[in-house]
Amino acid sequence: METKPSMCLSLLPFSFLCFTIITLASSSSTWYDDHISLREVSQEENFNFGNDFLFGTASSAYQYEGAYLTDGKALSNWDVFTSISGKIADGSHGKVSVDHYHRYPGDLDLMKDLGVNSYRFSLSWARILPKGRFGDVNMEGIDHYNRMINAILKRGMEPFVTLTHYDMPQELECRYGSWLNPQIREDFEHYAEICSRHFGNRVKTFANCTSGGSDIEPLVTAHNIIRSHLAAVSLYREVFQEKQKGKIGIVMNAIWFEPVSDSLADRLAAERAQAFYLTWFLDPLVFGRYPKEMQKILGKDLPKFTRDDLKSSKNGLDFIGINQYTSRYAKDCLHSVCEPGKGGSRAEGFVHSNAIKDGLALGEPTGVNWFNVYPQGMKEMLMYATERYKNIPLYVTENGFGENSTGVLLNDYRRVQFMSNYLDAFKRAMRKGADVRGYFTWSLLDNFEWISGYTVRFGMYHVDSNTLERTPRLSASWYKNFIFKHTSSQSKDDA
Repeated sequence: METKPSMCLSLLPFSFLCFTIITLASSSSTWYDDHISLREVSQEENFNFGNDFLFGTASSAYQYEGAYLTDGKALSNWDVFTSISGKIADGSHGKVSVDHYHRYPGDLDLMKDLGVNSYRFSLSWARILPKGRFGDVNMEGIDHYNRMINAILKRGMEPFVTLTHYDMPQELECRYGSWLNPQIREDFEHYAEICSRHFGNRVKTFANCTSGGSDIEPLVTAHNIIRSHLAAVSLYREVFQEKQKGKIGIVMNAIWFEPVSDSLADRLAAERAQAFYLTWFLDPLVFGRYPKEMQKILGKDLPKFTRDDLKSSKNGLDFIGINQYTSRYAKDCLHSVCEPGKGGSRAEGFVHSNAIKDGLALGEPTGVNWFNVYPQGMKEMLMYATERYKNIPLYVTENGFGENSTGVLLNDYRRVQFMSNYLDAFKRAMRKGADVRGYFTWSLLDNFEWISGYTVRFGMYHVDSNTLERTPRLSASWYKNFIFKHTSSQSKDDA
């Protein structure tokens, strides 16, 4: 039975938290065996990732699961948002999506055939705690995820679990405005405790993920997200970690910003761009303070941390997850004049960012408006995180290629080229000293892509919108071959 969505909706930019943990296959000869990775063979082919390196695919609950209000699940904020006319490009929603809730055993078999040894997925908060801390635990939701985690482990893969990836119980939105209210810290801590208690004996890597916005109001939201993460970390450290031997970290959307010129002003603007996007969240968790660039520009508009918060921040991360897709130029608007209406406000650090310089794009445009292909940005982003947050291991928790098309496109040559080039940049960062321990591609399947609906395809498998049949694209074979080539040599060395 469908319930009419409650229209308590906060008009904030997307922000999300992730609670995270994490098969080799033989490969037949393919057309690219003599033209590996669409380029000449180089020393990169002999790169050793190590026996503990995680290769995987990534997904999220709302984008994959479907099963709308099934088995005790309540409305989420995205169930409500997608019901508002005009919000989603094709008027679609995630009520069915790719029906991963019911079809996960088959999807896990596809992953095993690819040879991945890990699967990053998120839990539906509204499926586990339909009313947050104001109601009971939904044991049908707990049982579903227990079966799924067991199925992942049975196939020789490691579950890498995200607590919440944009979606949360609508109940919390209606009660107090969700992330805009400090009460959310209590709810998230309660949610983390329930998940740790029920899943932590088998899920060994936990993370919270987030992304920022461009207005002053998100400063409050971000502050509550950071404090919620610190509360979850403290809980996990004190109650669960010693016994469960798991890890807890945070996953960040990461854009590499190139200065639009070699001027000092634009180089400083690129630093400010990171401060108002990435280090906004990471610096408080590692250093116990907001980035100095934010402090200088926003002053007392930045919320303050409590002593308890700062005590937790000394131990806030076991790892950092990086979702890296694209890069942009950064132009100074603090000492230079920027065109009105093009960004560069105080809340954006007086930086205008876009992907165009002198009429030319930074990297290759894809047809998806926010997404240009710039592999160098992967290397630069990983080295930036390595140098700023020394000794904290990294995972690339998302990286993939989206095509703005509703066609089948099984010969996805551009996705293969993208994966090849980005993984080359990934390896270059590791050769230079980046301590990266895993790579998760987005995504195994075409799925619901937020406000783009089903108009953008990221899957290595095409999903028929009517039958939900999964059909492999060329990229699935390429990824399988890549994993095999970069792990089979290790297996021989260990024999």
